[in-house]
Amino acid sequence: MKSIYFRNFLSTALMVLLSFLIVGTALVFMGQGFIISSHRDDMKAIATAVAHMADSAGYEDFTSWDVRISLSVAAKISGNDMLVTNSEGLILSCSDDPGRCRHIGLHVASGEMEELAASGELNSVTDLGGVYRSPRYVYAMPISEGDPGGGYVFVSSTRSTIMSAWGGFLWVFLAVALAVLSLALVMSLVISKKLSEPLDEMTAAARRFAHGDFSVRVREDKGTDELAALTSSFNAMADSLERSEELRNEFIANVSHELKTPMTTIAGFADGILDGTIPKEEEDKYLATIADETRRLSRLVRHMLSLSRMRSEGSDMTKRRDFDLNELIIRTMLNFETRCEDKRLDVDLQLPEVHMSVTADPDSITQVLYNLVDNAVKFADPGTPITVGLRKENGKAYVSVKNLGESIPADDLPLIFDRFHKSDRSRSRDRDGVGLGLYLVKSILDAHNEDIAVTSEGGATEFVFTLTLSRDKPKSEKAKAEKASRSRSRRRAAEDAKDSKDAKNGPDGA
Repeated sequence: MKSIYFRNFLSTALMVLLSFLIVGTALVFMGQGFIISSHRDDMKAIATAVAHMADSAGYEDFTSWDVRISLSVAAKISGNDMLVTNSEGLILSCSDDPGRCRHIGLHVASGEMEELAASGELNSVTDLGGVYRSPRYVYAMPISEGDPGGGYVFVSSTRSTIMSAWGGFLWVFLAVALAVLSLALVMSLVISKKLSEPLDEMTAAARRFAHGDFSVRVREDKGTDELAALTSSFNAMADSLERSEELRNEFIANVSHELKTPMTTIAGFADGILDGTIPKEEEDKYLATIADETRRLSRLVRHMLSLSRMRSEGSDMTKRRDFDLNELIIRTMLNFETRCEDKRLDVDLQLPEVHMSVTADPDSITQVLYNLVDNAVKFADPGTPITVGLRKENGKAYVSVKNLGESIPADDLPLIFDRFHKSDRSRSRDRDGVGLGLYLVKSILDAHNEDIAVTSEGGATEFVFTLTLSRDKPKSEKAKAEKASRSRSRRRAAEDAKDSKDAKNGPDGA
């Protein structure tokens, strides 16, 4: 298979060759015509000069030695042959060496003489009726404009004489063309090679990607052209692939770890019951442990599926609509009424009197708010308040969830939204969680192009996330959208309540 380097060089070479061929062909035809026309103009000028010389000298006998010497000198200077005839076309003198002129005494053909007498000049290719052995370029005119019967001057030149100058020019053109062509081909060779190097590097890097090596990068050249942009985009893609591979490996390792513990417990206790190692009177206790670990596995799988679904739905623009954020917050908090009473937690809703409408997927935002409130309830100290606030600023709605209890360690804050990350306080107080709750929250908000931040100091932990305020719509459309949103939110709340019941303490925490 021919490389792009070879194809680019070949196409450039063919284009240059074709260009020179077209220019050369046009130059040959146009230049030849120009040379002939220019030479004929020179012949006319010479004939005029010779006629004036002969006329002004007042020669009565054009066969004189002086006339022949003058014609010979003029012929050698101009490179043309010259004849002088009388009015009937009889050649009286020529430019050959004096004493050896073979043309004297010959007659110019009557047809040329008639044309010359009629038009006052002759400009054609002819042998003058046998005067010359082959046709020539001939220009003739009267010696005296006022007396055409006084005789005529004929100036002629062979084609080879005219083309000799043209041939020299062609050789110069050919030499210059070959030099330029060689330079163009060398430059094309170098440039094609230079352009193909990044592509070759990308090809080699792509092969290494196919074998699982995502560390390779393409050398980036400084510049703003398309090739520089391509190499930059390729390296950005490589960074993304490497990061994705790292996350995939980390995800597999974390999932394997999370699955291994309950599965080992289930298998160990089940084998102990089957082989009689565990006494009959203690079987119920270990069966309860097996049931708890089985539900833990079920929650892990269900949350992983929920994570995949929520990330997909969060990116689906068709599921986004306007809904009342105040109402969604109130409905979500109702799901935690019993747990808050059991833990003696006060719920402080700091909501504006004017309801706030936002544009998002209401089911996904319900999941975000549910997970944040669930963590707040889970880690709040008994008898403390849980504050849920709502405000707007610069076209955004800001939702905050705050609880009082043990602070999150400063080292854990940058990692709190990672998959399967559980802080020390979470490990001690949230043994049923699998570390996907806050990662799910972050994934949903990222899919909505929204932000979330967390602060934790002095025993107060607060999560704040943003949503985009909706634009005003007609009341009928708004009411219809809010009704559909309430229906979906109720279904989501029912599913979340079921998860909370299964987990005893709700969904996974940080």
